Amino acid sequence: MRTVVFDLDGTLADTSADLLAAANACFRGLGHGDLLGPGDALTAFHGGRAMLRLGFSRLGQADDTLIDAQYPVLLEAYGAAIAVHTRLYPGVVEAVEALRRDGFAVAICTNKPEALAEELTLRLGIRGLFGALIGADTLPTRKPDAAPYIAAVEQAGGTLGRSFLLGDTETDRKTGIAAGVPVALVTFGPEGRGVERLQPDALLDHFDDLPQLAARLLP
Repeated sequence: MRTVVFDLDGTLADTSADLLAAANACFRGLGHGDLLGPGDALTAFHGGRAMLRLGFSRLGQADDTLIDAQYPVLLEAYGAAIAVHTRLYPGVVEAVEALRRDGFAVAICTNKPEALAEELTLRLGIRGLFGALIGADTLPTRKPDAAPYIAAVEQAGGTLGRSFLLGDTETDRKTGIAAGVPVALVTFGPEGRGVERLQPDALLDHFDDLPQLAARLLP
């Protein structure tokens, strides 16, 4: 079965404001105030540790021990306010439903911890649309390792050789290379059309265009 695997943060939903708020909660707890702002959205989509590293680097304190100590604090803060500002990108639901009507399997493969990804997709009302969800801690490895992607395809009932990944970052591009599948990157994330530098197999400007793109990549 043809399968489309979606990244979550920065692909299906703009989660940056809630992620940055969770990181800033850590910094405030240490007496530093907010160290990250809206201009750091791209870093937010690279995960909690990336945000902590950036914030602490602005204090000249970006050592792994400090980052590791604050990471559980960040996850707790994020879990307590996971969908305050987060919004689906326009056209997500309609595009995924169209793919399903066209006979595609659909899955999510994210580097967000699985429990948080499950909670967020439930809050956003989209969990039931996807046949599988693989998170950062579902398996011993995470993207860009190929194993989580392969698991997402298999759990959704799809076929690896008839699948592609829709994402927004270099991590997603590398995941597709590792798995030997095409990758399409969205252009509506914080990097915009800057993702062209990653030379993906396709670009997606709006979810309205996804069914046509999927038919082209997986004829």
